[in-house]
Amino acid sequence: MKSTIRRAFIAGLCSLIAYTASAAGNTVVVLEIKGGIGVATADYLASGIRRAEEQNAELIIIDIDTPGGLVKPMRDMVQDILGSSVPVATYVTPAGARADSAGTYILLASHIAAMSPTTHLGAATPVSLNGEDVTPPNPGGESLEKPADSETEGDEESTEPEPAPMPGSAMERKVLNDAVAYIRGLAERHGRNAEWAEKAVTEAATLTAEEALEQNVIEFIATDHADLLQQLDGFEVKMDSQQVALETGDATIEEFEPNWRIKILSAIANPEIVLLLGIIGLYGLMYEGWNPGAIVPGVVGVICLLLAAYALQVLPVNYAGLALIIVGIALMTAEAFAPSFGALGLGGIAAFVFGAIMMFDSDVPGFGISVGFVIGLAILAALAIIWLVGYALKLRRRGAVSGRGSIIGGMGTAVQDFTGDGKVWLEGEAWAAHSNVPIRKDQQVVVRAMKGLTLEVEPTSEPDPGDAQLQT
Repeated sequence: MKSTIRRAFIAGLCSLIAYTASAAGNTVVVLEIKGGIGVATADYLASGIRRAEEQNAELIIIDIDTPGGLVKPMRDMVQDILGSSVPVATYVTPAGARADSAGTYILLASHIAAMSPTTHLGAATPVSLNGEDVTPPNPGGESLEKPADSETEGDEESTEPEPAPMPGSAMERKVLNDAVAYIRGLAERHGRNAEWAEKAVTEAATLTAEEALEQNVIEFIATDHADLLQQLDGFEVKMDSQQVALETGDATIEEFEPNWRIKILSAIANPEIVLLLGIIGLYGLMYEGWNPGAIVPGVVGVICLLLAAYALQVLPVNYAGLALIIVGIALMTAEAFAPSFGALGLGGIAAFVFGAIMMFDSDVPGFGISVGFVIGLAILAALAIIWLVGYALKLRRRGAVSGRGSIIGGMGTAVQDFTGDGKVWLEGEAWAAHSNVPIRKDQQVVVRAMKGLTLEVEPTSEPDPGDAQLQT
C-alpha cells in the first residue's frame, strides 16, 4: 500500500515538473527598446536575455523603435543576442517606427527580423562623437572611366589609370571599413542581403518594410504580436549549428520590465536631464557656501553633481563644451558681484549656450539636445545666480545676528537708575553695564564697547520721556 502511494506521488510530481517545464518553454519574453541606444539599453537587454534563459523561454521578441545610438552599447547588445541560447526576434514596431543606425545592426544580428507595415530601417553610416559623418565623399573612389577627350586614335596604346585611393582621412576609412565588415558579417550569418547591408553603411540606404522583405533583409511583416507569433509557429531557426522549430501558436507572452537601477540610469542618461542635474548641483553648493549651515542645499547639490558625473561617463561628451559651461556660470556669477552693465552676464549666457550645444552634439543619434531648451535654461540660470548672489550680499549687509558683533552697537534698556555701574536688559537677558553719565531706569541705551562681560553704554540721543515731564 505504501509503495503504491509512493509511486503515485512520484508520478504526480514528475508530471507537475514536466508540465511546468513545458509551460515555461512555451513562454515568449517581450522586451521594449525605444529612443537612443545607450548603456542603460544594453543592461536592459542583457537582463531580459538572462531572464528568458532562466525560464527556458521559447522566444525573445525585441520591440524596437530607435534612431540609433552609441557604438559600444550597440556592440554589447549584438554580442548578447548572438550568444543567447533562446532565439531572438527583433520586431520594428509600432507603425511609423524605425530601426535606424544602431537599430539596423541589432535587427540583422537577430535570429529573426520582422517589421510592422509603414516602418523602415537603414541609415547605418557611422557618426563620430562630434557629430560628423565619417563616410568619405564618394566612398567608391573617383570614376575609373577614361574621359572622352583622352581617347586615342589608331593603334596607339592607352594607359589604364591606376585606381584612385579612397578619399578621407585614415581614421575615417578605418571606421567605415570596420562598420562595413561588421554589418556584412551579421547579415551573412543569417543568410540576409549583405550587399544592401553594406549600402546601409556606405550610402546610408534605407528600406521600407515591404522593400526589406522583397530584398531578403527581413523574414516577416506582421501587424502585431499575435500575427507575428502565428507566422513564427513551426518556423525553423539555426541555433548552435542545428535547426530548431519554434512552437509559438499558443505561447504565453510575458513583458519584461526594467529594474529600478536601469530605470534610474535611463532617466539620468539624457543630455537635458544631465544639464539640469549639473545646474542644480552647482547652485546647491553655491548656496551652501554663501549660507553655511543650511545643509540641505549642500547635500542635494553633491548628490546631483555625482549623478551628473556618472551620466557623463555613459554619454558622448565633448569636454570643450563642458569647460564652456563652467566658464559661462563663472561669468554670470561675476556679473552679480561686479556689475559690468551686462557684459559679463551676456558673455556668460553665450558661453553656457554654446557649451551645452557643443557638449551634446545633436547629430549623434538619440542623444541630441534642443537649442530652445538650452537657451531657456541659460536665462533661468542667469536669473537664479543673480538672485542667489543678491540674497547673499543682503545677508552680508545685515551684519552679525549673534555673538560679540551683534552686541556692540545694540540697543538695550536700563534696568535701574545708575551712574557708573548698573544693569541693562539686552537680547533677552540682564547685563552688567558701566556709564560715565547718569542713566535713568527704562531709558534706552546703546552699547559702545564690551570689556569682558561688562558693557560700556551711553544714553541714546532721543530725549527721555521722564526728563521731558520734569522740564514742563
